[in-house]
Amino acid sequence: MTPLRIPILVAVAAAVVAFAGVGRPESAGSAEKPAGGITVTGVGTTTAVPDEAAFTIGVQTEGPTAREALAANSEQMRRVIAAVRSAGVAKSDVKTQDVSVSASYADEGRIDGYSARNSVLVTIHDLSKAGAILDAASNAGANEVYGPMLSRSDEDAIQAKALREAVSNARKKAEALADAAGVSLGRVTAITEGFSGGPQPYSEGAALRAKADAPIEPGTQDTQATVTVTFAIA
Repeated sequence: MTPLRIPILVAVAAAVVAFAGVGRPESAGSAEKPAGGITVTGVGTTTAVPDEAAFTIGVQTEGPTAREALAANSEQMRRVIAAVRSAGVAKSDVKTQDVSVSASYADEGRIDGYSARNSVLVTIHDLSKAGAILDAASNAGANEVYGPMLSRSDEDAIQAKALREAVSNARKKAEALADAAGVSLGRVTAITEGFSGGPQPYSEGAALRAKADAPIEPGTQDTQATVTVTFAIA
């Protein structure tokens, strides 16, 4: 009798396995909406004319000793700063950048003098006065001028506008994708700000000329913002 019981047990186990999947829905045939939604990247750009400029204005002097070179430099730089202030630059807009003294060497390697340098960063909020301010600095003894670094006084507002345009651009892209796929666009489920390169200058403006005939062209600047937005499918 023992050999007959084993086939019966095997048959019962097979029947249990056969009925185990009865009543379960097939996942492949489900009509669930994609969980990820629609993800797009939007770009917004705003163009503005710079209304501020920063210049590095410096004085370099020579002297037989380091002390004499630095003393002469300090006196000359004081005159430059006073001239810049008199031309309309606020004290808070003049910032020392660098003070240095270095030795000068002759061909045979011996020290034959010293060179001192002092530079300040000057921020000009009225570009129409830039030429006159640079002229005043030069007349007072400045012999190094670098710049301008052009910017906007309302840079935060400009960036916010670019972000709003980027979100609007992202929505238009998502709407086009939803329409092409035959679905409806739902609410925003995620949004991430991307990296933007900041204001990009373009020389397209009219030159601003002062009595010193130092033209400063503000041109225009493009501020760009990028966002990645995910929309649900309604």
